[in-house]
Amino acid sequence: MLDREGFRPNVGIILLNQRNQVFWGKRIRSHSWQFPQGGIDRGETPEQAMYRELHEEVGLMPEHVAIVARTRDWLRYEVPDRFIRRDARGHYKGQKQIWFLLRLVAQDWNLNLRATSHPEFDAWRWHDYWVPLDVVVEFKRGVYEMALTELSRYLPKTDSRNRYLRAGTRHRGQEDNAGAPTTSNPSLRLELPPGASFDPDPQAQAVPVHHERK
Repeated sequence: MLDREGFRPNVGIILLNQRNQVFWGKRIRSHSWQFPQGGIDRGETPEQAMYRELHEEVGLMPEHVAIVARTRDWLRYEVPDRFIRRDARGHYKGQKQIWFLLRLVAQDWNLNLRATSHPEFDAWRWHDYWVPLDVVVEFKRGVYEMALTELSRYLPKTDSRNRYLRAGTRHRGQEDNAGAPTTSNPSLRLELPPGASFDPDPQAQAVPVHHERK
């Protein structure tokens, strides 16, 4: 389902825990990290699509979360031709998204990356709100910055600092280029839900092609 300009309606999800950290998922069989997102089916509202994607991608039900806020308007990004299926080129241009800020009101052991037979992530962790944009696929970085900035107003003032980790910037305790934590602090180790795995190859140079489906 595309609009007249070739953008597919979509939702994005920023999920907070009680410490105002966000769910950060590693795309299956790749080194890129992202927030949950997915298309809006015909007849669905953005909120209905958000709850469906929340369950499909991270295994949560509506009672596990509370809606804090959503973006006022659609946020758009274009997808480069090389990431678009050949038969869709010339018709499909990219995604237009409504972003939701959610708070987890249940225990995080309810998270399950294997809730369906077509998982999007193979690992996850809690991360500071201002996530490192350089581990997000390049064409999505602008919309991530817009969504995080607009929704940051709903965080406690002590956490609303507009500070991004740009390409080439690394801080102690955050991921290296393979997405693996560099800290030795046990409390900051990667958290894995049931059925998930995290076993990146630090020597790998090639990153699998990102097929834009969600």
